[in-house]
Amino acid sequence: MKGREVHSLDDGELNQKLRESYQELFNLRFQKANREVTNFTRIGMVKRDIARLKTVLRERELDIVSLVVNEEPTGE
Repeated sequence: MKGREVHSLDDGELNQKLRESYQELFNLRFQKANREVTNFTRIGMVKRDIARLKTVLRERELDIVSLVVNEEPTGE
């Protein structure tokens, strides 16, 4: 999940995605313990998604406006 996608969600959707991500992380850890995981990098990706979601929720809680730049970096 990209940062721009996270910023475009409302609080209810963010909380729902956060619950889903925690559930997925639990399942991946359970699979890892049973040696059933085929994609170990997914665990790290889910952890980063959780961090992104929690960061955006905290920013909104503190009324911090996050600036998302829509410009592409120049090659200079």
